[in-house]
Amino acid sequence: MPVSRRDALKTFGVAAAAPALGLKPAPPDAREATLLAIAEVVLPSEADRTAAVAAFTAWIDSYKEGADTDHGYGNTRIRATGPSPARNYPAQIAALDAAAQAKGAATFANASLDDRRAMLTSALADAHVDRFAARPSGAHVATDLMGHYFNSSTAADLCYRANIGRDQCRGLAGSDRAPAPRSTDHGPRGTDHGPRP
Repeated sequence: MPVSRRDALKTFGVAAAAPALGLKPAPPDAREATLLAIAEVVLPSEADRTAAVAAFTAWIDSYKEGADTDHGYGNTRIRATGPSPARNYPAQIAALDAAAQAKGAATFANASLDDRRAMLTSALADAHVDRFAARPSGAHVATDLMGHYFNSSTAADLCYRANIGRDQCRGLAGSDRAPAPRSTDHGPRGTDHGPRP
């Protein structure tokens, strides 16, 4: 069953974190808009940002702590997944809202694009994030969103401007032909949820 942005943000606990940090909670609509406001800054303008945010929140909502993972090639040791990266998001989102309030905006989502860009640049510098993790790690919600998107089949299609469909199950029929050019609309491109936990 699809997960709404509202449900995913409840998972992040944004509303609960704000009072603990001495901030006034943002209105529900503003909380729902936070990830889209981040996506507008960090994802390409040609990307379907709404779909990217939906895929990211669905991945986070489906994350299971302590689940066995498949072992890598040549490695027989099976590892369990660690704590959900979403545990770190409430404080990060609350800090972005606090920075926006210091600039006179009600929430991060209400700040101007230039202000949001500056706030994220500062937040990422403070978080010492210097690379994207293969899957969301909790280092910062913005880089987790970016890493999730840029490791997706959808991002590969956009990068190469072709319907490659990386990581999608396909038969051998037609494998000798180059992928068809990517359409320029933001229509459905299959079910792409980015990297697996």
